Amino acid sequence: MVASTRLRLRVVPGAVNSGVVGRYGDAWKVRVAAAPERGAANAAVVDLVARALGVQPRTVRLVSGFGSRDKIVEVDGLRADETEARMASVERKDA
Repeated sequence: MVASTRLRLRVVPGAVNSGVVGRYGDAWKVRVAAAPERGAANAAVVDLVARALGVQPRTVRLVSGFGSRDKIVEVDGLRADETEARMASVERKDA
């Protein structure tokens, strides 16, 4: 059976720089340069999470929060502990 996990995200669209900012309660705060128009920010979130985790974008799916700053993505192929460690490793300390 393939592992999968869900990540809670707090998204800031329209940022100057995209990246993982750090923890935001029980979620991860991320910034994306894309504006929240016609799904552009949602697509940018999926791409950012895939890059941060070192996985293919097709393994990351937005499952909740399509029109909200609070989103949940599901990642195939990684356990929760692997996902948390990888997100922490790319967290921007200067953000």
